[in-house]
Amino acid sequence: MKALPVEPSYSQVAIGSRIRAARQAQRMTIEQVADSSGLTKGFLSRIERDLTSPSVASLVTLCEVLSVSIGELFTAPETNLVRLDSAPRISLGGEGIDEHLLTVRSERRVQMIRAVISPRGKGESELYSVDCEVDVLHVAQGRLTLIMTHEAYDLGPGDTMTFPGHEPHSWSNDTDEETVVIWTLVNAQR
Repeated sequence: MKALPVEPSYSQVAIGSRIRAARQAQRMTIEQVADSSGLTKGFLSRIERDLTSPSVASLVTLCEVLSVSIGELFTAPETNLVRLDSAPRISLGGEGIDEHLLTVRSERRVQMIRAVISPRGKGESELYSVDCEVDVLHVAQGRLTLIMTHEAYDLGPGDTMTFPGHEPHSWSNDTDEETVVIWTLVNAQR
């Protein structure tokens, strides 16, 4: 089999924003990076704005100062798109609820669920908890009553309630209108 010739690419790879993000993640100023790397502030500023490309030696030094690997600057981030019309249908319990998982099934750090709740739809009769650290409920349309151990909250369009995932709760749509909510379940890095 004949090897295909590889055409060299002379287009500049934009890594400035990733270098800036790495610097900011380290809570370092351009001046601090300049002092640690021996590069000038002006040169670093031009690199971060993709106005110039660093040499390999400068890039290695920058990565050492910023505690990132060179590969991280050039690797495309993992992204996943879930379109609502193809989001998997799930069921976490309750009556009169149509739920779709908006995040990919493999994502364990955060899960978003869009729920359309019919008029008079309701959650479990007994309070329940979810296996996550933080539970966030956002009402996109309609009204929803969130029932907690010691209090019930009447939520309307645009309202958002955040509470510990282990906190027992349930919910009900006590109106004659459809309600749309987004549940966001957040887990610690595992």
